[in-house]
Amino acid sequence: MSSAYDAVLVLSFGGPEKREDVIPFLENVLRGKHVPRERMLEVAEHYNHFDGRSPINDQNRALIDALRLELAAHGPGLPVYWGNRNWHPLLTDTLREMQTDGVTRALAFVTSAFGSYSGCRQYLEDIERARAEIGDGVPAVDKIRVFFNHPGFINAMISRVGDALREFSGDDRSDLKLIYTAHSVPTAMAAGSDYVSQLNEAARLISESVDVNEWELVYQSRSGPPTQPWLEPDICDRLRDLHSDKCRNICVVPLGFISDHMEVLFDLDTEAAALATELGIKMVRAGTAGTHPAFITGIRDLIDERVSENSDRTVVGRLLACPDICAIDCCPAPSRPSARK
Repeated sequence: MSSAYDAVLVLSFGGPEKREDVIPFLENVLRGKHVPRERMLEVAEHYNHFDGRSPINDQNRALIDALRLELAAHGPGLPVYWGNRNWHPLLTDTLREMQTDGVTRALAFVTSAFGSYSGCRQYLEDIERARAEIGDGVPAVDKIRVFFNHPGFINAMISRVGDALREFSGDDRSDLKLIYTAHSVPTAMAAGSDYVSQLNEAARLISESVDVNEWELVYQSRSGPPTQPWLEPDICDRLRDLHSDKCRNICVVPLGFISDHMEVLFDLDTEAAALATELGIKMVRAGTAGTHPAFITGIRDLIDERVSENSDRTVVGRLLACPDICAIDCCPAPSRPSARK
């Protein structure tokens, strides 16, 4: 590590911004993966439901604007760049721009709070692939640690859940469950990482802070073949079980997502919400961290701890801070190819 950082890189998944982008975007996402074209077209309809525009890019623009203001006001005074894995601005193009601007070493903030192959190691592979493509003079890029137990993220989520809980009356609160959701991944992928334990720890911290004892973790947005085991239960399957158990009030918390992007808008706000209405369950969906001031301050803190070479790593809860540099065997790729979206 070095204090000689001269830029911040916000690195994200990317998303289409119009109907014409949807199929090329999904082809980028699924390249090299054994996902039937029928499944890709099914997912394309999710995007077309919103006129082909994923909200993720606009949300990243808002996060970057807020982060630039935060860094300008409190330091460190570093420029902020933005690159994506699957859609424009693509990471390789952004690294070329940074090279032209004279950037030599950057800190990458990845828009994923939890450790897994697709949420952590794959981004490291993306960085090295893009750097290799550019070659001589490409900026060095170090990834900021996984931040699932950083107080900036946890406090932002406590605030979002608190706002959602205010939509339940006192009587409703007596029969209320917090349902945390995260993107399902293959069980083989989960077994090679701390994904599930990190999600459970974050959910526990939030639940204790908002004083709700009844909570559980479920999953959403599965995209693998039926023959491949993925993390369960699915949010819609769990809603049916809760209906059978006479539960009538749930607060859904998209914990595994830092912004309200397509999985949140379609899988939760559209499909799950419609099912809850059909079952007679009152469902309120909490917001994601987004541009909550605590989260933006937390990102600045994560940047500052690396720039200042501060050995302290601020966390809350029972688990230790994740290392700045991942172990060589951390979060291995799953043995069978699969898609996240």
